[in-house]
Amino acid sequence: MLLNTVWFALVAVLFVGFFFLEGFDYGVGMLLPFLAKEDDQRRAVINAIGPVWDGNEVWMITAGGAIFAAFPQWYATLFSGFYLALFLMLVALILRGVGFEFRSKVESPGWRSFWDWMIFLGSFLPALLWGVAVANLVRGVPIGPDMNYRGSFLTLLNPFGLLGGLAAVTVFLFHGANFLGLKLEEPLADRARAAARLWAPIAGILAILFVLGAAGYGLFGRQGGVAARFFALLAALGLLGGWYARVRGRDGAAFWATGLGVVFAVAMVFSGLYPNVMPSSLDPTYSLTVVNAAASPYTLRVMTWVAAIFTPLVLLYQGWTYWVFRDRVRVGSGGGY
Repeated sequence: MLLNTVWFALVAVLFVGFFFLEGFDYGVGMLLPFLAKEDDQRRAVINAIGPVWDGNEVWMITAGGAIFAAFPQWYATLFSGFYLALFLMLVALILRGVGFEFRSKVESPGWRSFWDWMIFLGSFLPALLWGVAVANLVRGVPIGPDMNYRGSFLTLLNPFGLLGGLAAVTVFLFHGANFLGLKLEEPLADRARAAARLWAPIAGILAILFVLGAAGYGLFGRQGGVAARFFALLAALGLLGGWYARVRGRDGAAFWATGLGVVFAVAMVFSGLYPNVMPSSLDPTYSLTVVNAAASPYTLRVMTWVAAIFTPLVLLYQGWTYWVFRDRVRVGSGGGY
């Protein structure tokens, strides 16, 4: 049971890293067509995440791999039940990646505008669908006694699921705008700061509604409910602190506070789910847990040694990457995308 809990926590950490890093990536992609009107400005916006966006997505792949190895039944039920949503997300991410690489290959305003909108779509749709997926995990999904999902794609598009999707989109817009305020030089930095001030209250309202809905679905009444309530408070303080720092004109503090809000929100969800990994809305006894969805103890032991060796190396490498590309991006600096 100890290793099951450890790997549940490690999967949560991977998703924390993914939503923190890819969250501002998605926000930047969604802001791209509206924040920058001229090609050199759009190039600067993309260059702000150019060196790191593909590395940020590795956190999602690693999280999926960890679920596959440590909790194979969770992986099977999740990926079969959410198949269409994940397929749409994959198509959007492919369009996004192709957009980054293709937009500068042809000297045509129409060509570049098309791929800029594909970057927008490839950022908006995954952000929305991730929020829908997380909300449905909180709400519970129709899982039968055979551990199979008994619903459809439309089952996921319930009001609370869509609320989660919109909350994720607006929080990522706020997070991404704060990142651009920190990363870009004038005049784009001022536009990014204005966008952050615009999205901050909208993100806050939707986040509050999501937490209230999650409470109604029992997120704070499970075994990890005390920790979930604590993380919910920290997430609220993070988003509030990001808004306050933004109003005060403190770029670094605004970005880190918003990022911590995202981190604690993900921690709230995972701690509230424990010991479940996928609660069943049909019958609580049908829920997938860290026990009945886990791999064998031997597999978990081997994976623990592998993770203990390689995880610090990956963190050091990615931290070094951000340090190398820490300078602000100027409009017209050339290169990149």
